[in-house]
Amino acid sequence: MINGLLTHTSESYCFPCWIILGVMGRLDGKVIVLSAGAQGIGKAAAIAFAKEGAKVIATDINGEKLKELESYKGIETRVLDVTKKDQIEKLSKEIDRIDVLFNVAGFVHHGSILDCEEADWDFTMNVNVRSMYLMIKTFLPKMLAQKSGNIINMSSVASSIKGVVNRCVYSTSKAAVIGLTKSVAADFIEQGIRCNCICPGTVDTPSLRERIEARPDPEQALKDFLARQKTGRMCTAEEVAHLCVYLASDEAAYVTGNVHIIDGGWSL
Repeated sequence: MINGLLTHTSESYCFPCWIILGVMGRLDGKVIVLSAGAQGIGKAAAIAFAKEGAKVIATDINGEKLKELESYKGIETRVLDVTKKDQIEKLSKEIDRIDVLFNVAGFVHHGSILDCEEADWDFTMNVNVRSMYLMIKTFLPKMLAQKSGNIINMSSVASSIKGVVNRCVYSTSKAAVIGLTKSVAADFIEQGIRCNCICPGTVDTPSLRERIEARPDPEQALKDFLARQKTGRMCTAEEVAHLCVYLASDEAAYVTGNVHIIDGGWSL
């Protein structure tokens, strides 16, 4: 040190090099639990989190697909049905600390209110809303004990943001997720808890491709999805994962209670 300036000797240069070269991850040391990790946005986010240094506990109901994540350093997997309270509580007991909870699991019902039977309504609300209620209620006490925590919920542009044809119960459930997010953010901001939601437009995932193939005319269904995207293409799961990393990181420390739209201008 000369006149307050750091001199780069062979002994002093090594540590700054780690920072300059970006070796340290944006999520180093964070423990992240996420649902629906077997494919799509959940899988992309799990990989992105791990690459940034987080310890990721990826869950899904599909144990076979979930195993594909075990080849990535920093990712552990657990089979979990997020609609089952006892399974969530069992997982919680196995985890000492949680920094980020990412609620991804969801189901897309196709149809207007006239096409939505009571069973469809109940199933959608159970998967899309009640599961988040159960996950947050179970893991939030751990965060409060730590006096820090970060919750990210998966919503959609098809919600209170935009009316979408043939997405009645899905849009209703995703609007509820926005309300849940803002409520949790407001209630626990003074206890060091952040809560945000992500609202994608049309994301090219295995789930979307399955729904396209299930339509009477899959080729036309794909054209219809693309036609509503002003960018001329659908979003990728990896693009959503970039936003997930930001919200999970300390870079977003001053961000809470917000709706983060990533839809290529669909909602404009």
